[in-house]
Amino acid sequence: MAGTRVCGVDDLAVNEAQRFVIDGVPIAVVKDAAGEIFAIGDTCTHGDISLSEGFVEDDTLECWAHGSKFSLITGKPLTLPAYEPVPVFKVDITDGGVVIDPAVKLAV
Repeated sequence: MAGTRVCGVDDLAVNEAQRFVIDGVPIAVVKDAAGEIFAIGDTCTHGDISLSEGFVEDDTLECWAHGSKFSLITGKPLTLPAYEPVPVFKVDITDGGVVIDPAVKLAV
């Protein structure tokens, strides 16, 4: 995989999102309570709001501005007002680092 190392696995707080920009693509990275790491598009599809400033709950990331919850697995909005999904990116863990290639999408 020709991705970019954005941080170390241990640099991510549990149930919090961090924003990274890779090749001009804003991405929200989340480590859930089970230690699984997800990467989704950081821009809410309802408004131009950074999702990484929102709230992590189970396998969702909630937009702080309007309350839409997005699945960390599929990128689909689970609550209104958003109705368009955000992209989900493949995450690789290499030598304790989180590696993401914004060209490799798992969904959307």
